[in-house]
Amino acid sequence: VTIDGNRAPASYFSSPSPNTKGERVSSSSVLVINSGSSSIKYQLVDPETGDAIAKGLVERIGDPMGFIKHVYGDAVTEEELPVPDHTVGMREVLRLFDTEGPSLAEAGILAVGHRVVQGGRYFDGPALITDEVRNLIEELCPLAPLHNPAHLKGIDVARELMPDVPHVAVFDTAFFQQLPDRSALYALETETAEKYSVRRYGAHGTSHQFVSQEIAKLEGRDDLKQIVLHLGNGASVSAVKNGKPIDTSMGLTPLEGLMMGTRTGDIDPAVVFHLQRVAGMSVDEVDTLFNKKSGMKGMTGESDMRSVWDMIHNDDDPEAQQRARTAMDVYINRLLKYVGSYTAELGGLDVITFTAGIGENDAAVRRELAEALAPFGVKIDVEANQVRSGEPRVVSTADSAVTIYVFPTNEELAIARQALTFA
Repeated sequence: VTIDGNRAPASYFSSPSPNTKGERVSSSSVLVINSGSSSIKYQLVDPETGDAIAKGLVERIGDPMGFIKHVYGDAVTEEELPVPDHTVGMREVLRLFDTEGPSLAEAGILAVGHRVVQGGRYFDGPALITDEVRNLIEELCPLAPLHNPAHLKGIDVARELMPDVPHVAVFDTAFFQQLPDRSALYALETETAEKYSVRRYGAHGTSHQFVSQEIAKLEGRDDLKQIVLHLGNGASVSAVKNGKPIDTSMGLTPLEGLMMGTRTGDIDPAVVFHLQRVAGMSVDEVDTLFNKKSGMKGMTGESDMRSVWDMIHNDDDPEAQQRARTAMDVYINRLLKYVGSYTAELGGLDVITFTAGIGENDAAVRRELAEALAPFGVKIDVEANQVRSGEPRVVSTADSAVTIYVFPTNEELAIARQALTFA
């Protein structure tokens, strides 16, 4: 792909085509593992080329019947079988590498990279997983009760089954440990904040770091003022100046910030007290309401943006159509507020980058935000914006005051490259 006259090398392409089955497997690779509470996602990555050599998913761990999908080249293997725990799940993953390929022995695994959501104040970069590091991740479970315990299951099993390679934790929060205090701290009474580790940790940091660094390479500049919009079912914004983050939208938890698929995003904290007093809701009920029943789903009944756009354009019920349009207006307005405030914090703006599922694929969201920013000289190329592609691309006009990129994120590649630090 050619961007602004410069040819981007293959390593920039964040949606690489996997090796065809039967091709020579890279002799230096990293196995990336993202362990959830009832799932294991994995990918074998060539960190130099960015190729996803093989990938797969183990789902429904602990249910009567689990599901496994393994993809290597053009071959897709799917199986249903009992997967009672993560140990069995990881053993099945290793079995599929043996039977369906590629052979992990031939792949020359240099490290195993583990995604970990919460690194607290302890970790500002990747960490070799020792017993001490493992225990620190466990200590941070109260800050990420849905994520860190699940990551630990994958870490423990993988270290047991693959003891001869380094295991490396890559933290979603690490990039944002560089935030200045003015962005990281809440105006909460200091003793309480410090005692209970209440501060802004951010999330999606691996993606924000990867994308902002790759954009700087494409632009050939280290002094960029960037805003990265990581828009998926979970969504976050970062402001990056001269390669360092100066602000981000998510806070102590991933609830703060943008309107999301099922999360409220920013909301008056007194709403919690109001619902407890007036509606008689418990803390857990409010937690569930804010995190799982709100956002786009709460306002429209749909969390998938494609369904919401379909309601806006095609729904026969005028009330449903209006609800969807109102929800989309709230979504775009929240984006606009963050872009505006971060531009002020940055002291100007060179690049806006859209990434993740919605950011990469929803041309209408990109267009509506750009149109809202038009008074500030932001101009989107309507034709370029409509193009569907898995490659990095510019979608702004040549005379736009701000360059707008669409850049497919690749958190697996980012984790693989960080894991190599300890290989």
